[in-house]
Amino acid sequence: MSGYAWLAGAIATEILSTSLLKVSDGFSKLLPGIGAIALVALSFYCLSQAQRTIPLGIGYAIWSGVGILAITAIGWVGFRQKLDLPAMVGMALILAGVLVIRLMSKAQA
Repeated sequence: MSGYAWLAGAIATEILSTSLLKVSDGFSKLLPGIGAIALVALSFYCLSQAQRTIPLGIGYAIWSGVGILAITAIGWVGFRQKLDLPAMVGMALILAGVLVIRLMSKAQA
């Protein structure tokens, strides 16, 4: 499996785990809490596999940037959390950074 396929798996499991953290209500709900812990472990495993071929900084930047954007969207849509203008500008800058890295960087594998 390619490094970017592993990275996609790492991102997907990180997004699910973070969503379950919200649902676990501070680990007061056992099953979502256990699911969050298991998915975090799986996410880190996938990220470690991705980093076999993707440079450390590049992989981590994409993993964290895409995760931040996805969780923000889930919070906004799924949990009705509000976003103000500075938050939206910040998210746009994170998106721009991920795109620059992915589309223009010669450092990636």
